[in-house]
Amino acid sequence: MILNNYQFHYCFSGNPEKLLILFLHGFMGNTHEFDEAISLLSNEFYCLVIDLPGHGETKVLGGDEYYTMPNTAHAIINLLEHLKIDKCFLVGYSMGGRLALYLTLTFPQRFPKVILESASPGLLTQAERVERIKRDEQIARKLERSIDRNDFYAFLWNWYSQTIFGSIKHHPQFQYLIELRLQNKPIELAKSLRYMGTGCQPSLWEKLKENTNPLLLLAGEYDEKFIDVNTQMTKICKYCQLKIIHKSGHNIHFENLKGFVENLQDFLHKQNI
Repeated sequence: MILNNYQFHYCFSGNPEKLLILFLHGFMGNTHEFDEAISLLSNEFYCLVIDLPGHGETKVLGGDEYYTMPNTAHAIINLLEHLKIDKCFLVGYSMGGRLALYLTLTFPQRFPKVILESASPGLLTQAERVERIKRDEQIARKLERSIDRNDFYAFLWNWYSQTIFGSIKHHPQFQYLIELRLQNKPIELAKSLRYMGTGCQPSLWEKLKENTNPLLLLAGEYDEKFIDVNTQMTKICKYCQLKIIHKSGHNIHFENLKGFVENLQDFLHKQNI
């Protein structure tokens, strides 16, 4: 289906009679990002997953500006309107978490409860943003040089060597995670990084202070960077609560599925839409 320069690929699963959760995957993810979590939630929720621009089977039919966070957020709202979804819970991981926070702060009436996994409001200063844009440009160029499967595999192996991912490479299902990532197109991922990376996204720190929607922040115990960021978020917004999930780094829903699902259930069942 084509809507305003986007051809979104999306899937529903679960119980259509229950409350809806919209899941937004992270960088290099796709609609299968939350498959295992959704399988445990399918009796009590209706779940919608979307391939974000630059990922999976979603196609951007306009210019590169349609990969940006504001344009992507408005496109998702248009999609929800087309699907006749007025309100839903929202779950976002990493890049998808940053997008989820933007959606929440821009369209608060649509997302009464939000879960942000390993996410941030962006960078505080212009100097930080400029430095991050430079770094992301280098990564984007590496992606563009990943012209065959072996090159892309090597890129992914290096990517998951970052400190925030802890010991994810030792996870018994790590190869499955790599196979999911290999389903993406490196050229498209490079565009996503250039136009919706942390450096070029709008900083949301000031807006977060005004937020009144309940936000559950999840950070893995091995991900010290995002524990620190999320702790700062709770200090400026009283509607944020932080849960540190044991035995996980940045990718909590992959490394500690049980902890991820239980915290999601507890948070969402406290209050209905």
